[in-house]
Parts: sequence; structure tokens; C-alpha cells
Amino acid sequence: MKNLKLYIALMAILPWFSLPFLDKKSFRRFLPGTLFMSIYLIFEGRLAEKRKWWWFPFKVKPNVLGEFPLIWGPFFIGSFWILKYTYKKFKLYLFVNILIDSLFTYFALDIFKKMGYVTLVRLTKFQLSIVFLFKTFVLYGFQVFYDRVIRGESE
Repeated sequence: MKNLKLYIALMAILPWFSLPFLDKKSFRRFLPGTLFMSIYLIFEGRLAEKRKWWWFPFKVKPNVLGEFPLIWGPFFIGSFWILKYTYKKFKLYLFVNILIDSLFTYFALDIFKKMGYVTLVRLTKFQLSIVFLFKTFVLYGFQVFYDRVIRGESE
């Protein structure tokens, strides 16, 4: 697709413009969980590449995961916002994540495929939804662990 690099760059950069609207307390509180998940996603991307779960014909640079703009753009920044408004409200957190993940899986993924950015290979959309659901629990679990064990916060 024409201008694919521009669209991918905008997808990675635009979410960062919302960061100044996030209060410093929330940023500091949720940064470890968000960083943990972003690093987790890098390892997941390497595994997915080896197992051919999905394929990114678009390359940011050689030896850089194609999902890099997704990880460090909308996912990284979106995790801050989701945690800020839903943390300690697990049902809401779960609902919001399922909604956003479903929108990505069943709508945005088709757009990305038409653009030539990504395509599923050995995973169905349903299986990808399960992968996303697992990550939803990992992020929330890490944040709870961080708050209770590292920060020493009690419920």
C-alpha cells in the first residue's frame, strides 16, 4: 500500500501525544507494568515469528520485529490509560480489554492485512483473541504483584 511507512509511523507516534494528559502519579505507578508487558510482547513476537503465528511483511529495519510500532505505540500508551481508569475494577478492566482486543482482532487486523502490514498465518482470529486474553491477565497480575510486593501496598 502506498504510504504504508507513513501510516505505521503515525500509528506508533500519535498515541505518545496523549501522554502529557496522563498525571505523573499514574505514569509512575503503571510504568513498571506497562514496560513489563512491552518487553513480554517482544519475546512473544520472537516466538510468534518462529512458530509462524503471524507474519509482518513490513519491516521497520532488518532484525527489528514488525510489531515494534504496535508494541511501543498504541499498546504501550494504551496500557497506561486502561490501567489508569480500570485498575482495581477488574470486571471493567476485563470488559475494556476484551472490547479493544476484539476491535483490533476482528476489524483493525483486516485493515492492516489490506495495507500489507500484518497477516495471521497459523493462528485464527479466535486463537489470537485467546492470546490477547492471556496477556490481559498477565498485565493485571503483574500490576497487582508490583503494587503488593514491590510497593508494599495492601488492598
